[in-house]
Amino acid sequence: MGTEYTLQQIANTIACDLAGDSEKRITGIAPFETAGPEQITFAAGSKYLKRINAIQAGAVIVPKSFTATTGANLIKADNPQLAFNQVVALFHPTSAPTPGISEQAMIASDARLGEDVHVGAFATVGKGAAVGDRSVIHNGVFIDRNVVIGDDVIIHPNVTIMHGCRIGNRVTIHPGTVIGSDGFGFVPDGGRYHKIPQMGIVQIDDDVEIGAGNTIDRATFGRTWIQRGVKTDNLVHIAHNVVIGEDSVIVAQVGIAGSTTIGHHAIIAGQAGISGHLTLGNHVTVGPMTGVGKPIADGEVVSSGSTSMPHRTWLRVQRIIPALPEMKKQVAELEKKIKELEKRIKDQ
Repeated sequence: MGTEYTLQQIANTIACDLAGDSEKRITGIAPFETAGPEQITFAAGSKYLKRINAIQAGAVIVPKSFTATTGANLIKADNPQLAFNQVVALFHPTSAPTPGISEQAMIASDARLGEDVHVGAFATVGKGAAVGDRSVIHNGVFIDRNVVIGDDVIIHPNVTIMHGCRIGNRVTIHPGTVIGSDGFGFVPDGGRYHKIPQMGIVQIDDDVEIGAGNTIDRATFGRTWIQRGVKTDNLVHIAHNVVIGEDSVIVAQVGIAGSTTIGHHAIIAGQAGISGHLTLGNHVTVGPMTGVGKPIADGEVVSSGSTSMPHRTWLRVQRIIPALPEMKKQVAELEKKIKELEKRIKDQ
């Protein structure tokens, strides 16, 4: 027999109010449209709330403010989606690998491993490195010398963390990410380029989640700093000496150039490009495909990504764009002549 809980047990576990049959037994979770009589789902927005009477779900998690009359069993939550996530974890708990060191792992003699650590096959932990308690180092991870990793960290397969970098507690790093690659710094000299030594580190604070295929460069001096609670999507590039403030969200394919500082609770949408040596304030939102070339004040929302249009229209638009500076000049001249004409008429 599979896992099942009464609605009262579920409500108690997630600390929410129950309106309905407390002994109703729930055997699983499902999306709003397909949930059956023994499953629980959630409805956060009006689009779903007004359809509650039409679904077959055994129970629905709704906002606390929901007061409409319905025959459904309801669990009322401040944040229905978050409560539903907790119910998902109840029915589908995550299972950590068994603590222990694979015989196929390579651990330096002076590396320090905490209690209940898992190190998978073909993982490397370098000289002077330290891994905290209950951390999981999956197969193929490379941890270079003098790296420090906190407690309850999960590092997925084929992640590389280069020398000297610092990873906080409860950090998750997804497959293929590189932490501490050299920053992109070169000095031009007569048509040739000479590499600038990259002497700093990457510091990732507590409760950060880094997506798959990220590259986070070490600082030239000092640190590239990802502060507490930051979440990055897949395929994000963060250059040397960048600082990203607490609880910011960086979406897929964003590129952030060197020495830029982003405030806390910022949202940088997909494929945005941020120039170097800028300051973006707190609670800033940058829309998708937006190029940011100047500072942004606290709370501002900026965007510049063009919307889709018929291809023939797009071709015509592209032909117009180079002419815009001259058109602007002509418009200014016309405005000046109109003002002169209006003045003459007024003086007559």
